Amino acid sequence: MRIAVFTETAIPSVNGVVRRLDETIRLLQRAGDDVLVFAPAGGARRWHDAEIVAAPSIPLPMYPEVVVGMPRPALRSRLAAFSPDVVHAVNPAVLGAGGILYARTLGIPVVASFHTHLPRYLHHYGLGLFEPIAWDLLRSLHNQAVINLCISEPIAEELRARRLERVAVGWRGGVDTNLFHPSRASREMRERLTAGRPDAPLVVFVGRISAEKGLDIAAPMLRRLPDARFAFIGDGPYRAALEKGIDCSRVHFAGYLRGGELASAVASADALVFPSATDTLGLVAIEAMAAGVPVVAARSGGVTDIVRHGFNGFLFQPGDDAAAAGLVTHIFEDRVARELVRLAGRREAERWTWAAATDDLRAWYARAIEMESPARAA
Repeated sequence: MRIAVFTETAIPSVNGVVRRLDETIRLLQRAGDDVLVFAPAGGARRWHDAEIVAAPSIPLPMYPEVVVGMPRPALRSRLAAFSPDVVHAVNPAVLGAGGILYARTLGIPVVASFHTHLPRYLHHYGLGLFEPIAWDLLRSLHNQAVINLCISEPIAEELRARRLERVAVGWRGGVDTNLFHPSRASREMRERLTAGRPDAPLVVFVGRISAEKGLDIAAPMLRRLPDARFAFIGDGPYRAALEKGIDCSRVHFAGYLRGGELASAVASADALVFPSATDTLGLVAIEAMAAGVPVVAARSGGVTDIVRHGFNGFLFQPGDDAAAAGLVTHIFEDRVARELVRLAGRREAERWTWAAATDDLRAWYARAIEMESPARAA
């Protein structure tokens, strides 16, 4: 197949969508597919062996590390010259909206996928009044697609309730279980993440340090866990506010880590806390489970498709720092429960492979092409 991908974010950015695309583009090309990527300017020129067509970009005022790609007529010409069998609009917003428009005018079937819960994000930036408008815009974009994929059943139910059409659960994601593995744990990494106290209990948070990630529970959790050390793996606009409100003598900010260094940091922890109520899946939770690290997650969104409370992880109500701290204490103190959860988490993670996710996505592409073929023939 010839596949054109329009994405609002691309390498070298570090987030779940980029990790997902990185694995998928590699495996699509291994399967013999031709891939062309349209992404905001300022990043790499190629993604594995795929060319990246750069769109003019501007930084997002409230979130400067995020840039917005702007559609332009030259992108439509480049898309027409590539003549893809299908266009995939990943998290369509601005550049993705242009991709959908170009594809529809050229008679190319569109698969759209929903990953970032932008309407929920608005509440964390004082813009909650605009949520209905955001849903109207998303509905108008996604309902032009032949198929709308989302990566967890709870989010699929919400999208259908919001009158998005042709919604299906697919391209759910995966984890490299060789990279994220209990054997990656190291004393040296614990030394680093605990600021020289490797024997202290270690809790990690992995992901963007931003308001929508629920990190306001970190400071009260730290007070409830007086012997623990916290490590934040990632960065973002909320870091300065977080540093002001937390006891930094027991906290390490590691910044963005990648590859083996990230895998070692996760595997070296005693627990991963995932407090976000806005994520549509939570790849970091799967990665922690693969690394044999118990996950304590907010009972919201797509993570509830992964974590079964008391079996392969633990769930708490979003924002409930006391419950989250209590579950972390349980992990620290109950060795048998901890080991059972670690084993069950690893078994769950082994079910989530990128190869299976990419095969699933290719099947959805083929279905979209088949569904659209009568219209294209006409």
